Amino acid sequence: MGDYFFMKKMKKILTMVLAVVIIVSLNTSCRMKSDDEEVSADGSETEEEEKIPVTLTTVSMYGGTDPNAQNYQAICAKFMEDYPYITIEDDSQTADQEWKTKVAADFAVGNEPDVIQYFIDANASDVLAANKFVTVEEIRSVYPDYANNILDSALEKATNPDGILRAVPTTSYWEGLFCNKDLFDRYGLDLPTDWEKMVKAIEAFKENKIIPIAVSLSNVPHYWVEFLMLSAAGPESYLKVPTVAPEDWAKGLDMFKTLRDMGAFPVDTDTIDNDMARVLFKNKQAAMQLEGSWYAGGIPDQNNTVLVTFPTIPGGKAQAGSIVGGISSGFYVTKQAWEDPDKRVAAVKFVMAHTSKASIAIYSGGNGQAAAEVEPLRSMTPLAKSGYNYSNAATNVCAPTDSRISQEAYNTLINGIVELSNGSISSIDLLNQVLEINAK
Repeated sequence: MGDYFFMKKMKKILTMVLAVVIIVSLNTSCRMKSDDEEVSADGSETEEEEKIPVTLTTVSMYGGTDPNAQNYQAICAKFMEDYPYITIEDDSQTADQEWKTKVAADFAVGNEPDVIQYFIDANASDVLAANKFVTVEEIRSVYPDYANNILDSALEKATNPDGILRAVPTTSYWEGLFCNKDLFDRYGLDLPTDWEKMVKAIEAFKENKIIPIAVSLSNVPHYWVEFLMLSAAGPESYLKVPTVAPEDWAKGLDMFKTLRDMGAFPVDTDTIDNDMARVLFKNKQAAMQLEGSWYAGGIPDQNNTVLVTFPTIPGGKAQAGSIVGGISSGFYVTKQAWEDPDKRVAAVKFVMAHTSKASIAIYSGGNGQAAAEVEPLRSMTPLAKSGYNYSNAATNVCAPTDSRISQEAYNTLINGIVELSNGSISSIDLLNQVLEINAK
């Protein structure tokens, strides 16, 4: 009889234990499902639950005078409004060499942020070497909607040099020839769509005391380096990294001296900085300037400024419509954030908020090609529309040389342009110095 009651009691205890196990399992399952599914394609939450306060450290290249700095901050502000339990501590700055060095140092000593918008090409080599980013594939294994609105072609271009995709891009950039069309109209000149028209414009502007081309050869001659080499060599040769100086590259760089001898540049081109070159163009003291898509939003005269495809130099191999551009940056999630259950969700939401179609449309705004299928903003200025049409009409889009060679080698090239333009060094000698450094 005692055995009977004992067995009955044990059966009751086992039933209670089993019930507890089932309840715990269900709660765990629901919690896992909540974690996995609480963000949708645009980063919004799909169900309500009590949230633990989270502080997310973020860094972006949208700082200083970047035309997208305000857009970035506005999206961050809206994000904190939508998710009041998430606090953003942001440290965005201008992406100059000093900033890149600081970011690399932070990653090296374990002081990396939770989310960072950073370079994806060779400029990111030091940071990538720290191995502190989560891959898009790993994030998608938990959050399938992550980056699902980004074009496959954009994701392919956003892969790091080792072929692994870690960053989610928002826009691709382009570089092009900005022209003050009202100055061309004033003197009855055609826009420089071919080299003959370019030469004629340079001669006419010089005669009328207008600086033909605003550029600082000592500070930022980068855009001219790229377009002259691309124009001379054509995309195939331009995109290769040789071991000795190619004649085509040298032919392109020789145009620096040709243009300088024509009086195309400011008389103080060796001493002014790029900011001053920009002032000359914006104030209509100069007729043309080679710059990037990020420059467009800061030009005061949005009605009389247009983009023109760089004209092919005499004997050049590039076909019309060959431009310099590509995807150079994207949003990364660091392992530091990913391995923290609360920060993980917040970091994913943050990236998805900045890479949603609505945000990408704002970021592009005519100042770059969107990485997702978005409609052009109705608020586009004439210059923004010109930039949009310019980039979409490109026949070849080639990444710049600094995405393929070491930073030291590229700096050597840039630092030699003044001497190259005044004939103190030959293009062949300069290029051989550059390639020798790159081979180390």
